[in-house]
Amino acid sequence: MIVNDPIADMLTRIRNAQVAKHDSVVVPASNAKQAIAQILLDEGYIKSFERIDDGVQGQLKLTLKYMNGKQQPVIAGLKRISKPGLRVYAKCEELPKVLGGLGVAIVSTSRGLMTDKNARSNNLGGEVLAYIW
Repeated sequence: MIVNDPIADMLTRIRNAQVAKHDSVVVPASNAKQAIAQILLDEGYIKSFERIDDGVQGQLKLTLKYMNGKQQPVIAGLKRISKPGLRVYAKCEELPKVLGGLGVAIVSTSRGLMTDKNARSNNLGGEVLAYIW
C-alpha cells in the first residue's frame, strides 16, 4: 500500500487503536517513525515499542498506555501539523506550546526529531510535525 504521508498514517493508526482499546498497534517502520515512537516513550505517552525485522521494511510495534485500567487512553489527541501539501516551519522563538505546555510538539530539526521543549533549550527551529496531548 502506497501512503503519501507516512507520519499521518502512523498517528491515525495510533488514534484508531486507542478508540478500539487495543493493547498495541503495528506500523511500517522508518527512522522518522522510530524517532517519533522514542519521543512518545520518553514523554510517557506509550508503554514501549520494538522494531520487528521482517526482512523487507520492518515494523514498529507500539504498546499503548491507558489510565484507570483500560478506560481512558493516555494520549488525548494527536494532530498532524506540517503536511506534504503545506509545510509548517518555526524559528526557535516561534515554536508553539501545546495546551500551554501540557502537550508536546514534535519538531524536525537539523539535529533530528525532538520535542518543542528540547528544541527551545538547544536554540533550534525546524519543521513542526505534530502535536500530542
